[in-house]
Amino acid sequence: MTTVLVLCILLCAASAAASGFTDLEEKGAPAARHICPRDWFSFGSHCFKVVKNPVSWIRAEEHCNSLGAHLASVSNHQEYAFLQQITRMAGLSSAWLGGFNLQGRWMWIDREGFYYSYWHCLFSPHSNPCIYLATNSGWINTPCGLSLPFICSRNPFGC
Repeated sequence: MTTVLVLCILLCAASAAASGFTDLEEKGAPAARHICPRDWFSFGSHCFKVVKNPVSWIRAEEHCNSLGAHLASVSNHQEYAFLQQITRMAGLSSAWLGGFNLQGRWMWIDREGFYYSYWHCLFSPHSNPCIYLATNSGWINTPCGLSLPFICSRNPFGC
């Protein structure tokens, strides 16, 4: 298992070096735009896709998984503003994110650290454990069975 992980990391590093992605990203150029699949948006080191079909949070995550992705996590305000922008561009006012509450702790489904938050409304996490983006404000937590559009996120190198 360790060998497979090391090989994946090495392949990712080789792909990044060969494409020049790392150097261009450091200079602020939107290089990943050419690496992301068609109909996906590039921001930072991830590709994002807005899916307009409203489904529950778990169905949204399952759909993202089928695309080699997860529901989007948010690491800073610039990324959140970008996600609000692409959601608005899709003609939507809200979309599921990958945030959820488990035993009193907020987490991201893609295992990113939950270091940034931008709550507009924070209701009881016990009955409202899933997070959605509101294009005119911050995050709102709600029951996971609500049907909403969603945002998928993936690494352009697939590792």
